Formats: sequence, structure tokens, C-alpha cells
Amino acid sequence: MTSMAHTTAATTAPTIVVFDLGGVLFDWNPDYLYRKLIADEAERQWFLANICNGEWNVQQDGGRSLSEATAALSARHPDHAQLIGAFYARWTEMLGGTLAGGMAIFEALESAGVPLYALTNWSAETFPYARNTHPFQPVLQRFKDVLVSGEEKLIKPDARIYQRMLERIRKHYPAAQAQHLIFIDDVQRNVEAARALGWRAIHHTDPAATAAQLRNWGLPA
Repeated sequence: MTSMAHTTAATTAPTIVVFDLGGVLFDWNPDYLYRKLIADEAERQWFLANICNGEWNVQQDGGRSLSEATAALSARHPDHAQLIGAFYARWTEMLGGTLAGGMAIFEALESAGVPLYALTNWSAETFPYARNTHPFQPVLQRFKDVLVSGEEKLIKPDARIYQRMLERIRKHYPAAQAQHLIFIDDVQRNVEAARALGWRAIHHTDPAATAAQLRNWGLPA
């Protein structure tokens, strides 16, 4: 394993950790909002699985405008238009702060001088809220770089966004290669895509398990 210390030499590169944000470091859950809007749990879960679901939301992470997405979905489901409109109008109510387990890993790596980056599927229209709001802003400022899917108009697990991340990392570490990168994400398909490109990757379902895997690779966590 290469040194974890920062280096400017073009012939070497440190081990670098790339974090996903939502579900790893930041707590985001549409249920936090829709508990206020749909009292019945079964009805609420049906709505979030069939109307404002992950497949719809991720299209905005890929660059589709929130207004276009809301209008198109409301046209298909006019009986749910008010609830659909609330998804982005009250989007900030889906944020629950930072996740203690993931942050403990982040802070251990940061304290050891491991270079840290973020690669997130996130709408370009909603991400500025995180960039400018406590407690997210102080965390984001501690990364060497944050790549946002909505700004790139590419989403995980598209191989191109991982390559874009590596290109950005090479601005700081010109010798960086896939084998220098460790990726932590809570979505299995995103992890598999990183592995297919030669990255080491962890499917983050439990902070203790993630920390153990990092220690197996010689990193403090």
C-alpha cells in the first residue's frame, strides 16, 4: 500500500478515500417530510414507492430541472399534485443532519491525513442549500473536492462520473490511479460500478463494518 501522507510528487500517490454523502455522512429521508403530510404509514410508503420514488428523484440528480420534474409527474398523477409539489418545495425538511457513525470514520481518516473527496448524486438546484447551511457546510469544506452529479449531468453508477472524479483527483495527485481509491457508498450498484473500474469500494450498511474494512486495508477508522 502506498503512503497515506500527502505528496506532490508526480511519481507517487497516497491512498485516497471518496465518500458518498447521503446515507453515509448526511441523513436524508423523504419520510421525514411525508410523515407530516400523509398520516397513514401504508399510504405514505406506497406514495414514496410509486409516485415520488427514487427512480424519479435520481433524474433530477442527473440534471433535470425540479420544475420540469414536478410538472411532468403532476400531469401523470393529478390527484397527487399537491403532494408531488411538496417534494421539492419542502425538500429541506427531508434532511436530518449528519450521521454520527459515518462522521466518526470521516474524522478518523481526516486526522490521519488521508486525502478525502466526495462523489454524490445530488441535484444542482438543491445542493447549494447544503453548501451554505450548517451542519453540512462545515463538513463539505473539509473535502479536497466535491463532485456533484447534477452539476456534471452524470449520475452514479455511470462509469463516466467515476472517471470525472479521478480526473479531478489528479489535479491534486497527478499519479493517482484507480487502485489508489477507496469508495464508500450506501447503494450497492454504485459500489459495484466503482469496483468494475478498479477502485476498492465498500457497500456502507453499518459504520462498524465499514470501519473494519478500512482497517483491513491499513487505514485508521
